[in-house]
Amino acid sequence: MEVVVNRGVRRRRRLFRLFIRLMLIFLVIGAAMCVGLLSYTKMQGPPPLNVPQTTVYYGADNSPIGEHHKGENRHWVPLSEIDPNVIDATISIEDRRFYSHWGFDLTRIGGAVIANLRSGSRAQGASTLTQQYARNLYLSHDKTWIRKWNELLYSLRLEMNYDKDKILEGYLNTVYYGHGAYGIEAASQHYFGKPAKQLSLAEASMLSGIPKGPSYYSPLFDLDRAKNRQAVVLQSMVQNGVINQVEADEAHLEPLNFIQNELERPADVGPYFQDVVEQKLIEEVGIDPALIEAGGLKVYTTLDPKIQKEAEYWVEREMPDNELQTALVSIDPRTGDVKALIGGTNYVESPYNRAVTATRSPGSSFKPFIYYAALENGYTPASTLLSEATSFSIDDGRDVWSPTNFNENYAEDFITLLQAMAFSDNIYAVKTHLLLGTDKGIELARRVGIESPLGDHPSLALGTSNVSVLEMTRAYSAFANGGHKVEPRFIRKIVDADGEVIYESEPELVQVLDPKLAFIMTDLMTGMFDPYLNAHTSVTGRSISHLLNRPVAGKSGSTSTDSWMVGYTPQLVTSVWVGFNEGIKLDHASYGQIAKNIWANFTEKALEDQPVMEFQKPDGVIGVKMNPENGLLATEHCPTHRTTYFVEGTEPTKECPAPENSEEADAIDEEAHEKEKFLQRFFKWFGH
Repeated sequence: MEVVVNRGVRRRRRLFRLFIRLMLIFLVIGAAMCVGLLSYTKMQGPPPLNVPQTTVYYGADNSPIGEHHKGENRHWVPLSEIDPNVIDATISIEDRRFYSHWGFDLTRIGGAVIANLRSGSRAQGASTLTQQYARNLYLSHDKTWIRKWNELLYSLRLEMNYDKDKILEGYLNTVYYGHGAYGIEAASQHYFGKPAKQLSLAEASMLSGIPKGPSYYSPLFDLDRAKNRQAVVLQSMVQNGVINQVEADEAHLEPLNFIQNELERPADVGPYFQDVVEQKLIEEVGIDPALIEAGGLKVYTTLDPKIQKEAEYWVEREMPDNELQTALVSIDPRTGDVKALIGGTNYVESPYNRAVTATRSPGSSFKPFIYYAALENGYTPASTLLSEATSFSIDDGRDVWSPTNFNENYAEDFITLLQAMAFSDNIYAVKTHLLLGTDKGIELARRVGIESPLGDHPSLALGTSNVSVLEMTRAYSAFANGGHKVEPRFIRKIVDADGEVIYESEPELVQVLDPKLAFIMTDLMTGMFDPYLNAHTSVTGRSISHLLNRPVAGKSGSTSTDSWMVGYTPQLVTSVWVGFNEGIKLDHASYGQIAKNIWANFTEKALEDQPVMEFQKPDGVIGVKMNPENGLLATEHCPTHRTTYFVEGTEPTKECPAPENSEEADAIDEEAHEKEKFLQRFFKWFGH
């Protein structure tokens, strides 16, 4: 009996020693596997933390005007910009041992495994914040063992290469809160209309409960269910010791005001402008398209939201509800900053940008380029030419061209350059273009920023070559700012996801015109609104002059298919085009005033909060009281006059003659019109 007992004892001892040996072997193997796993994950290096974020566009006042994202509205913010209540609530409900584990919690994993084995499913989760972050970055949300294993590997790599705060920051910026909001900042803006750093305990606990089931626990879908989930979050915070029960109860009872800001709507401030900005980011700034897609950029633009909204308002108000289209560009001539841009009547229906991409015939709004070239070549506002029906022999005499004035209305007399501008006389413009040489107008247009092809043809004086709305606005800026060619500026600076300024621009202005002649040209272009000229003959700005309460200059233009108004103040140059997409003939009786109306109303309202500024007269310019009809100094014999400006030394010196002295009048007329006689001798192809 004793022998049997001893054998049993020895057998149990052998089994125990065997068990110990096996345990040691398993421990050694396990340790080796752990060391191997850790070595492997360490050798893999830090996994990339690049997360698609939302690129935000800001206006001139630094307010957001739009966003670029691929379905995931995400605004990355540092941990310091997130309210501590969000951090405490998230850790309490999701992973209380976050700061003490190595990326996975063995206790939670063991409990979840047992629960899943009992239920025969994989519904029970035990993921830490690190594992959830790894899944958000690199993996799908499928409940498979392979995905869990990969999740574990990525979690180890994150923990071995980044500190806890970096991981927590990443989690809070990638987790989904429903309704298209990825990350706490987007969620805070969507649900409560405020940044994440300003959330209250009640708001933070509500948001922290959503990620468990973004649709199920959304307070916008089921507030009672969301409040129950909030209570669970608050109790977990009490149990974790970050708040007390009184604070939890007060937060749960606090009423919440849900703003429900839309996150996935198209940008509603300057969508055509934003398209241009995105194009320039790639083509001019040199930003890799992949970086734009990755997002996280803050693009500070020149667009003024107030001015843009005024433009959109007047376009909507004035444009009829049909196929008629429009485009508008407004630039600050002092900097070249594009303040407003509209490329069509409806961006959703047609994102084609008629302000930048399309080119159309500018009609008479092209004449200022011809007339400035004339000022450079001896003309003054008092220069006279004969306005009458005229045929021109062109193409070396092989053809005859007979341009007409609007409604075939001619002065049948000599008129001054001042009158020709105010009344938009076509005959005066063509004669000037031919007298100068057709290259002069082209060269001037190029000098101020017109880049589209321009035909070397007599009809160029009437604006028959197509140009863009942006080009016309840029070119007129040189008249408004004292002769500087401006570079239209859309982007002020770009800041990357790390807060580094990666691009910054300054205004680009180059002196290309004589400031004295630019001012005189501006004075000539105020003529279309001049009350004196309007009292004698209908000027082209008569229909809108009553809408304007500040000094303005400009020129309208029309063709059979287009209607333009280009004008400016010292602060703002604006071009408006109206027409049909396919060049369909425009019914000017019905639609001919729309461009002018948009321009006048927009200019007044866009500047209503800005001071009324006069155009500054430079040194070397003198104003004289000139009779606009003959270009002579006003006297008691012809007292009607308009103060008109000249380069000092070129102003009229002869006075209007007394009506009864016909011989003197004839002598003065002959001298005043000497250039017209020379023109008739010079061009053999004239025919009347």
